[in-house]
Amino acid sequence: MLSLYTAYDLQLELKEFIKSARKKDKLSVQRMADLSGVPYATIRKFESTGNISLRQFLMLYETVGDLRKIKELIKPTEPDFKSIDDVLNHRL
Repeated sequence: MLSLYTAYDLQLELKEFIKSARKKDKLSVQRMADLSGVPYATIRKFESTGNISLRQFLMLYETVGDLRKIKELIKPTEPDFKSIDDVLNHRL
């Protein structure tokens, strides 16, 4: 499926989300570094470029958000059966 919305667009939105959440919580970059374990310089770079490792992003997210929301993204979905034929035709 073709979309004009790209991974880079989401990357920039995630950067803004973390930065806004940090400011809303009245956390300085240094305090965020202390709480998250992500180095100060890495947070500064992330807030300007959006580039960061996945692990470090999750560490920042954990500081300002709820990791269970991220976990929900990978939770397997149950098939939506509408009839007995759907059940019988479903292949695992």
